[in-house]
Amino acid sequence: MVIRVSDFESQEIRSLTLFSGLDDACFSTLMRGAYVQNFPPMIDLITEGDKSDFLHVLISGSVELFANWSGHETTMAVLRPTSTFILAATIRRARYLMSARTLEKSRIVLVPSEDVSAVFDLDPDFARAVVTELAVCYRANVMTTKNLKLRSSLERLANHLLAARKLAGDAQSFDLGLEKRRLASSLGMTPENLSRAFRQLKPYGVAIDGSRVMIADASDLEGLAKPSDLIDESCVN
Repeated sequence: MVIRVSDFESQEIRSLTLFSGLDDACFSTLMRGAYVQNFPPMIDLITEGDKSDFLHVLISGSVELFANWSGHETTMAVLRPTSTFILAATIRRARYLMSARTLEKSRIVLVPSEDVSAVFDLDPDFARAVVTELAVCYRANVMTTKNLKLRSSLERLANHLLAARKLAGDAQSFDLGLEKRRLASSLGMTPENLSRAFRQLKPYGVAIDGSRVMIADASDLEGLAKPSDLIDESCVN
């Protein structure tokens, strides 16, 4: 059953930087063909190599972007509401370079790629917003590459925990928010290396119990991690 986008969901989508500058007519064009679907956990949404049919907007839940090659799989990113994916393939009407699946029950708006392309051609403000969004994604990818290439696995984990702590309001104790094997994959580690890295962080005041992390003194961990606003997005204001 096709579920049309509600007024509340339209407001959520409208609040995204990508859509906030659209005039009402162009936004209505995008929403006219859009619809909402509820997905259970672990459902494949898009498949690497397929051509883009929709721009996806995550309203609730969480989505993993991942890639496969020669029997290996890696987590590229984990998305939280409210966010879009995958814009570059949508604009180019190109093949997806990543796959996507739900990690929990998720509510997603699907906007036809042909409508996104049409509004892109019509509305210069939307075109600028798309360029800005893609520039943000490009810079995030550069930061991720620098993180993977310039830091040890221990330093990557330390910086991830500092970023997660900041998102939790600088709480001394917080939830990882991600299955450990997916966290390991996103940090370019094996699950075994992740477990070893957590043990190596004990002298820096880090303790873990299941998915719960405790950081006794963030300054000790920062001394190891050396967070940088040229690598860590969480350092950028």
